[in-house]
Amino acid sequence: MVTAAKAASQVTLHMGVAFAVMYAVTGSLAFGGVAAVLEPVCNVILLPLHERVWQHMLAKRRSQAGVGQQSLPSAQHVPGIS
Repeated sequence: MVTAAKAASQVTLHMGVAFAVMYAVTGSLAFGGVAAVLEPVCNVILLPLHERVWQHMLAKRRSQAGVGQQSLPSAQHVPGIS
């Protein structure tokens, strides 16, 4: 139940901020209302994609770090680095 309440409050906050910003910029209740509806919908669609991209980047970085650390010489042995 707490998770549902938290999610509802987050959606309400996003909608309120989107409405307030659009209303302040345009002075239009209609544009404010459209923004209040579209902003949470865009978040629902884009946030999972964002998480997948970050997970992919972190996994790639971990795999490169594991392989790279073994094959790279230390800074003491690289010419031109003091």
